[in-house]
Amino acid sequence: MSEYLTADRRSHYYSPALNWQEGYLVPEDGVEIHYIYGQHSGACRADRPVLVLLHEALGHLDMWKDFPSRLALATGLDVFAFERQGYGGSGKPDEIRPDDYLQREALQRLAPVLDAAGLASVILVGHSDGGSVALLGAAELPSRVAAIVTMAAHVRVDGLTRRGVKAARRMFRETDLPARLARYHGEQTEPLFWLWNDTWLRDSFQGLDLSPWLDQIQCPALIMQGVDDQYGEVAQVDEICAGINRRCEGEGLQAEAMMLANCRHIPHLEATDACVAAISDFIKQRVSSGQVAQLA
Repeated sequence: MSEYLTADRRSHYYSPALNWQEGYLVPEDGVEIHYIYGQHSGACRADRPVLVLLHEALGHLDMWKDFPSRLALATGLDVFAFERQGYGGSGKPDEIRPDDYLQREALQRLAPVLDAAGLASVILVGHSDGGSVALLGAAELPSRVAAIVTMAAHVRVDGLTRRGVKAARRMFRETDLPARLARYHGEQTEPLFWLWNDTWLRDSFQGLDLSPWLDQIQCPALIMQGVDDQYGEVAQVDEICAGINRRCEGEGLQAEAMMLANCRHIPHLEATDACVAAISDFIKQRVSSGQVAQLA
């Protein structure tokens, strides 16, 4: 049994109905990337895309909890999740986080990870920062990305974002938040937190604008957000959908929005049942039926 796939994690997060593999990839930049890969039993279907989960700004494999299992079982698709550089088991974080770090993650680091994992066709499912990476990844890799699902993605910094980031700053200084994050990130907790927090409040970062990539997205897109999200305005969902649908020119809409009631910034944990059902229905309706045929 591997160090990560403990009996406790298997019992809580990773369904025995899937075959789980954990390990490290070494993309072309040489940074080890920690991943977990859940596969269905039976013959491999080369035309079936793999769900690729992209985590938030302070993410870790454990923070998905049992969402990977539930999503894989609901859709009949295999699921692959990894920790970006500096998170969990994936090396040390960058010493400096540039203003274009989301673009770098999507445009420079995503494809090498998919290459190293041997994933030719994927559905990107991203939360928060991971949702933004999914948007840009779909624009950059149109032949590889069959669909995207974003949960609380952001394409700009808005007033609610700044208030949420400032509130997290106070919590980190005044509550047990550092100890809670340390369960996931250990000695990297402090640098990871301040890399995220300082970046989003930095004056030079306030001009973040990912909208130029939106009309380059060619695949179906489900854009989700909690009604009570404390880090992003509802308007961001509308802007993302409008940007993606701009290229449709009277054809069926490529992007659809879904607002989740009684949900804040973490849909996959705060509205898990609704989230899994919506993603499963979206994939079955919008992705080629041959790609998502139910497993025997």
